[in-house]
Amino acid sequence: MEVFYFLVFGALSAVVAVIELSKNNKDRVNTTTAFNSFKNNYLLVYSLMMAGDWLQGPYVYFLYSTYGFGKGEIGQLFIAGFGSSMLFGTIVGSLADKQGRKRACVTYCITYILSCITKHSPQYRILMVGRVLGGIATSLLFSAFESWLVAEHNKRGFEQQWLSVTFSKAIFLGNGLVAILSGLFGNLLVDNLSLGPVAPFDAAACFLAVGMAVILSSWSENYGDPSENKDLLTQFKGAAVAIASDEKIALLGAIQSLFEGSMYTFVFLWTPALSPNDEEIPHGFIFATFMLASMLGSSIASRLLARASLKAESYMQIVFVISSASLLLPIVTNILVEPSKVKGGSISFAGCVQLLGFCTFEACVGIFWPSIMKMRSQYIPEEARSTIMNFFRIPLNIFVCIVLYNVCNLNGLIRCLTLHCSRHGHVKSRATQPYPPFFSLLCLSALSQTEPTKNPYKLQPGGWLSYSLLACQSLYLRMTEVLI
Repeated sequence: MEVFYFLVFGALSAVVAVIELSKNNKDRVNTTTAFNSFKNNYLLVYSLMMAGDWLQGPYVYFLYSTYGFGKGEIGQLFIAGFGSSMLFGTIVGSLADKQGRKRACVTYCITYILSCITKHSPQYRILMVGRVLGGIATSLLFSAFESWLVAEHNKRGFEQQWLSVTFSKAIFLGNGLVAILSGLFGNLLVDNLSLGPVAPFDAAACFLAVGMAVILSSWSENYGDPSENKDLLTQFKGAAVAIASDEKIALLGAIQSLFEGSMYTFVFLWTPALSPNDEEIPHGFIFATFMLASMLGSSIASRLLARASLKAESYMQIVFVISSASLLLPIVTNILVEPSKVKGGSISFAGCVQLLGFCTFEACVGIFWPSIMKMRSQYIPEEARSTIMNFFRIPLNIFVCIVLYNVCNLNGLIRCLTLHCSRHGHVKSRATQPYPPFFSLLCLSALSQTEPTKNPYKLQPGGWLSYSLLACQSLYLRMTEVLI
């Protein structure tokens, strides 16, 4: 079965190459030299920022374990990161709208660099401070940069359709190619050069510093609502009113939170889904394959978004259906294929089928990101863009904290954390069947008005992944009725 991994990776590589090389004039958006210069500058900065983020992911858990911390202490550190993102994210988002998005991006760099520096200390309190700083930085990464881009794009008078070009390229590079290269570079530093588990964090700090220099030297400042008479509380109220008064914004936020919640569920549970009997699977190679599938999705999205007559609200219905179907595969294979009772060995036939389904899901993720960015640029008001975007992340962070705290029994918390790290290709988990996150089922129950199963813990992980996507699909169908 080892050849199977190379076949999947090779096939995805070939498809991505064909799609990128076969683009014609209909698949490309004619732009100007000024826009291309602006776009390339942003892509350079965004790639450097994402490199700083991707380099850290695979080694956080490993670093804490080398410092001798137990599972409970490491779990608290992880929850602190998501919790700080939830608590402080909206505040820093509002400050970005008021004080300037460029300043917020610089603040992201400084905050994340400080977080990297704390990794040199084995003291628990200092590491906790680093996790809190990292949570704040994450909120800025997923709001301030996009807010700056949209505002600057409009301020310079570029066509609205050209935003989709930047979005699709940013996902192709930052969430695809950069992720793969960062994983390889981190492996080089830690394993080949034997520089220790702190080395990737030092490298991340260097990338962030270079990106900050580019921002300071080439970016201009823009604001949401710079009026002096508005305090943070007023901005919060304004953002809340905008969400409550516009059904399209509220549904957009719900879709984003649920879909990202599905992705985190997938991150936690893909390993036990592929290796329920402790089969040996190459986590790092599978991670690279997933990222390649995401690149495929972003390539497809660039073609779809290049057509002015095609709305993202229309084709995303199909994407959600495909996503739901791909995450149903673990249930289908469990029903149709008799599960093996042999411990260890290579991946099973059912695991191969599920891997193909998971690659399909990652391709849908690659389509989702530039499409949701395009819709956010259309529906979220400029004066409170960063604030509203961080409002959207509140339910997501609550969901993640619930999953981390409740997904498993005694040792399950750390199993989930290990799975989260294993997506980035470093930690190899031996987890088998963690308890499913109940939040996804509650969402589906509320939307479809069906009663949850009496004993949901008998479901396979893939079933819970499907529930999250089905919930998103229901919301998306409702949103399409509103938008089209």
